[in-house]
Amino acid sequence: MGVTLVRAVLLGTVAGAALISSPAAAAQHKPVVDLAAAAQTAAQSNAQASQPQPPAPEATAAPNAEGQDTATGEIVVTARRTEERLQRVPASISAFNERALDRLQATDTTGLQGAVPNLNIVQGRGSSNATNIFIRGIGQPDALQTFDPAVGVYVDDVYLSRIRGNQLDLLDVDRIEVLRGPQGTLYGKNTIGGAIKFVTHRPGKTLRANGSVALGSFDQLELKGSVSGPLSDTMAAGLSFIRSKHDGYVRDDVLDRRYNDKDSVGVRGAFAFTPASMVRIDLTADYSHDDAALNVGRPVNDLRTAFGVTLPVSDTVGSGPYRWRARTTPGFPNSTKMKHYGFSGTAAVDLTTGLTLRSITAYRKLKTDDFIDIDATQYQVGDVFVGVDQNQLSQEVQLTYSGDRFSGVAGLYYLREHLPSHQEAFANDFLRPFTFFRSIDDDLLTKSYAAYANGSYTIVPDVRLSAGLRYTKETKDYFRTTTITSSLPVLNSTFVFAPDQGKWTDWSPMASLDWQVAPTTMVYARVAKGFKSGGFNGRANTPAEATEYKPEKVWSYEAGFKTTIANQLRLNGAIFDNEYRDYQARIQTSATDPNSPVNLALLSVVNAGKLRIRGAELETAWTPTRELLIDGQLGYLNSEYKEFFDARFPGHSRAFQTPPFSPKWTLRLGAQYAFDMGNAGAITVGGQTRYRSRQALAIDNTFISAANVGTTTEVPGLFQNGYWVEDARIVWENASKKLAVGLYGNNLTKKAYKTDAQEFSSVGQIRTVYYGAPRTFTVRLTARY
Repeated sequence: MGVTLVRAVLLGTVAGAALISSPAAAAQHKPVVDLAAAAQTAAQSNAQASQPQPPAPEATAAPNAEGQDTATGEIVVTARRTEERLQRVPASISAFNERALDRLQATDTTGLQGAVPNLNIVQGRGSSNATNIFIRGIGQPDALQTFDPAVGVYVDDVYLSRIRGNQLDLLDVDRIEVLRGPQGTLYGKNTIGGAIKFVTHRPGKTLRANGSVALGSFDQLELKGSVSGPLSDTMAAGLSFIRSKHDGYVRDDVLDRRYNDKDSVGVRGAFAFTPASMVRIDLTADYSHDDAALNVGRPVNDLRTAFGVTLPVSDTVGSGPYRWRARTTPGFPNSTKMKHYGFSGTAAVDLTTGLTLRSITAYRKLKTDDFIDIDATQYQVGDVFVGVDQNQLSQEVQLTYSGDRFSGVAGLYYLREHLPSHQEAFANDFLRPFTFFRSIDDDLLTKSYAAYANGSYTIVPDVRLSAGLRYTKETKDYFRTTTITSSLPVLNSTFVFAPDQGKWTDWSPMASLDWQVAPTTMVYARVAKGFKSGGFNGRANTPAEATEYKPEKVWSYEAGFKTTIANQLRLNGAIFDNEYRDYQARIQTSATDPNSPVNLALLSVVNAGKLRIRGAELETAWTPTRELLIDGQLGYLNSEYKEFFDARFPGHSRAFQTPPFSPKWTLRLGAQYAFDMGNAGAITVGGQTRYRSRQALAIDNTFISAANVGTTTEVPGLFQNGYWVEDARIVWENASKKLAVGLYGNNLTKKAYKTDAQEFSSVGQIRTVYYGAPRTFTVRLTARY
């Protein structure tokens, strides 16, 4: 009843606001925003597009000159590496600025969950600094250092190559762009699902400063601030910082400690130099540090030793509340640590009026020390330490051209990534009554080279053809040693995995055709290819597991439309069909060596399958009056395996299983209404409800028998049934909009919903799930200058 009531109140707010917005009622309210001013701002944004300092783009529901959200303001994005209006880009893109992110109540990367159709973006399993990102059913949930992501994350056009370290606090962000579908032509490898671009503020000639302090549930404290402005006529600089913390959402009464907390610090500096009107130089440096406790899940079932003895678990997944009785192994360190920093330099020179040469140079370093209790119990079955010390150097050179009928970009790209790691596994309870310790050291060196070109040509007025091609060559050198130490002498061993250098090449084309049917309506069709890097099994501890796998490939076919109706309703929609080949999957088996006294797990990674993924998406934003904004996002997804090889299953196929993180339906409905109080400012009341239908949380999601034979029976705990989550906020701003105080509530109905899972059935029958955040309230004070 409580859940239904909250949802009814939120949806009733929309209806009530619409009633207030009727002509008779609206006449009693002074307009907060001016649509004519919004149009003027849009025109100014377009005029500024060719200037050295990029314009401040607007959000999915864009702010007008008054700073309010409207549905019709122009949005400028750089999804195709050149500045374009969002409504003229023949692809599926969502864009959010600061106002829109506040409306979503987002404070980090995962706050985009629900705001983009067919996007899954949640905290990664077992680590406080990893993010599980799927777009249109394509992603990579495993943060193991040898696995590459399937959705590219970029900060100011610099690629973050690991799944760890990309759960970013939203610090000094100008806008976020989410590109759906493969982006292989312009963004290269590991973007077969799509890409997420963070664009930060560039210091300019105007002094700009803002700061905020937030207090909330679980002793939340967030301090954030930024300042930027001119140093001279040709130089400007900016500095921003964040301190964010909250206590753990999960408590362990036995060990008297908390898990799933946050404790992070971040700082960013930027320097902009314009020595001449045709030359622009930008230098940035950033540093972040995370010192959190363990990220603990909840076991699905009892565990089992290598000799088949049951290890009972007292509090497994069921229908209980969020605060279950968490347990971890006594003496196991309650710690996950991360240091992440980088430097980048961008130089742009206008060679002619329409021709610009651009260089992007970047270095980044990521160091993580994660303790992970995979089984999430008091038993030492899946207790591991993963230490990663990664660094990457990238160089990109671009040449962009913009003319009357043709515009395009061509470039060269180089990436060198070095990724050594040290891992330890403790499993004394798994091998009872014997001890078990495994130590692993591995080293991965990746070099990637690419050349690309993409252009758009206006065939006839209002009809445009776009096409592009990218060539990529990649090499990987991998070395791994595994040492097992046990009181059962027969297990003591050292294994070395030193495969020949991996070499792969790829051609990624793209083509699209768009037609501007009317001044505010466009239709388009697009075909594109993307690929995800090949590699080596990062869990190879025996010769049988020493596998190399090929790159994944996706061909995507998409058609869509973008329209604005009556200068107040924006509708963007698309349908797509993806052919997904050479799917990289971890296949679990068990040791069959007759000389082995125990049943040890074998974990191989192979190109096991093919998928077909079809779907549709709709995004809408409506401003029926100046005070009211209603927006929504709807996604439909039909993902199914066409092939999935696994020798454990009848017919050596598990294509009957449900692909993970591919709910059939995703939906978000939001509304806000601004009450103008004249010189006293304005109060904005807003809310949103988000829905996700049933989804699988692990690739392996059916039972495996004691004889290691696969079945068609689903593991209920590894699925999340459909659920709703409701959020709301009320914010007061003064008349100048330089001071704001807001109250924010998230997950108002205290819904306990699962977001991710660990599945290692062949290792002690481990199945563990992770949950989204509980209900929280935050009070935030913001000052702007």
